[in-house]
Amino acid sequence: MLTHPTLEQLKSLKLDGMAQAFTELDNQDGTADLTHAEWLGLLIDREAASRETKRFESRMRTARLRHVGAAPEDVDYKTRRGLDKALFQQLLTGNWIRDKRNLMITGSCGVGKTWLACALAQAASRASFEALSKPNS
Repeated sequence: MLTHPTLEQLKSLKLDGMAQAFTELDNQDGTADLTHAEWLGLLIDREAASRETKRFESRMRTARLRHVGAAPEDVDYKTRRGLDKALFQQLLTGNWIRDKRNLMITGSCGVGKTWLACALAQAASRASFEALSKPNS
């Protein structure tokens, strides 16, 4: 089988994740033992992951967060800032966004309010809440 035309066709169809996976699988030893269904499954999985990653990166660029590296996993609940862990964990679920409620973060200067807001925004971006933030037409 000629791989070059196949790769070109995948790229022309904008299946870049599949094209990359195809190249990697074609160059690896032991992939000849895989069935057609296994090959196809791996290609589809890679394409789906690639598209989700691109959507997440697009949401993060659109958000233009001040602290791009603020991640929900990095929140330090032991720091003395009066942050209620249970409440913040509930906010990370995004139910307040689904319910179309507002959120106001208050506290003393320098306690990390902006960082916490960016962590919440990243959690919302991971959960694909961009569709909820678009105004109704």
